[in-house]
Amino acid sequence: MKRISLAWQIFIGLLLGVIVGAVFHGQEQAANILQPLGDIFLRLIKMIVIPIVISSLIVGIAGAGNIKQVGKLGLKALIYFEVVTTIAIVVGLLAANIFHPGTGVDMSSLTKTSISSYVETTKETSHSGVVSTILNIVPTNLFASLSEGDMLPIIFFSVIFGIGVAAIGEKGEPVLRFFQGVSEAMFYVTNLVMKVAPIGVFGLIGVTVAKFGLISLIPLSKLVFTVYGTIIVFVIVVLGLIAKLFGINIFNIFKILKDELILAYSTASSEAVLPKLMQKMEKFGCPKSITSLVIPTGYSFNLDGSTLYQSIAALFIAQMYGIHLSITAQISLVLVLMVTSKGIAGVPGVSFVVLLATLGSVGIPLEGLAFIAGIDRILDMARTVVNVIGNSLASVVVSKWEGKYDKTKADRYLAEINGELSPEHAQLLTEVNGERTSKYAQQNR
Repeated sequence: MKRISLAWQIFIGLLLGVIVGAVFHGQEQAANILQPLGDIFLRLIKMIVIPIVISSLIVGIAGAGNIKQVGKLGLKALIYFEVVTTIAIVVGLLAANIFHPGTGVDMSSLTKTSISSYVETTKETSHSGVVSTILNIVPTNLFASLSEGDMLPIIFFSVIFGIGVAAIGEKGEPVLRFFQGVSEAMFYVTNLVMKVAPIGVFGLIGVTVAKFGLISLIPLSKLVFTVYGTIIVFVIVVLGLIAKLFGINIFNIFKILKDELILAYSTASSEAVLPKLMQKMEKFGCPKSITSLVIPTGYSFNLDGSTLYQSIAALFIAQMYGIHLSITAQISLVLVLMVTSKGIAGVPGVSFVVLLATLGSVGIPLEGLAFIAGIDRILDMARTVVNVIGNSLASVVVSKWEGKYDKTKADRYLAEINGELSPEHAQLLTEVNGERTSKYAQQNR
């Protein structure tokens, strides 16, 4: 029998989780049994993410060259992130103004969910303005950042360390070989972890449905349809046009990342697919020096799905309370979201934290978030998929912008996925290409 693909395994886990969760809806004991299955999988992912990011960044940056090149690369990535996330915010506002998902909603029919944990997190992060956010990128204690999983300081250290390895020439070769070994070993571990992904998805979805039930979607169905519809339009039209502008078919990215997109949707976790995302985009023609910098950084600065959702949610709550936001107030909302949505991706419930830090600035009641907290998981699943697609596309765009995109390698990978090239032949060609890339990096050190 033909082996069931990972995508189908995850989908089956998702379907079984929905069925089991619906059968045991409202039974806390069932949720307690399912919860560890999802938690163990997410812990395994968190365990491997940081070693992969550090080793890949150091190897990639050491091969990229000097600090001027890295700075140029980072600046281009940040410009792209800011432009696309701003477009996402505007698209979300347009959708909320056109479809009015909050108008006519009977608040008495909605269930309030506690948002106290998000309020506490917001208090902890609210004091940090733009300057503090920039300062926090530079770690005072690397090991503290590692233990807390604070990605931006880890990225900063890895970039600086990679530049240092490149600067000392031959003396840095043993260090570079060590991190190359770490990178390859961790990607092997990633493949092992992904084997239990269907079980993790089953547990996570089962808990969600068991706790909240599918019936909780009915009173807020207009919000769910508005978010999902807008997300589909944004991905196909906006990201599709950006991809076309840079000579890429957005549907090829869907095809390459089908396993990761189903997993991201099921777990509502971008981290769950970060290692495979970096690996696959490198196979798709993006240099390691770009994928290892752009994708992890994008997880903090390029959250297209999250920013789009935040703008819709803000207007939904305003409409639910009958508050009319003028054009000026909505422009103010865009500007505030442009700032508050950056740099705190590692915070649990990041979209709620951003909204809590934003709503008060335009006079929207914060308690309105309690009405949508119960279905946030369903909305989070969709926006996570957009974040993954957006960061994948960003790595291609920056690679093209830098003139380092390997179209031959990308076409070969697509041919392999489409069954037009055997895996053995593709592996042989990849190894030859890797040797050429290594020689090129050595010549430019």
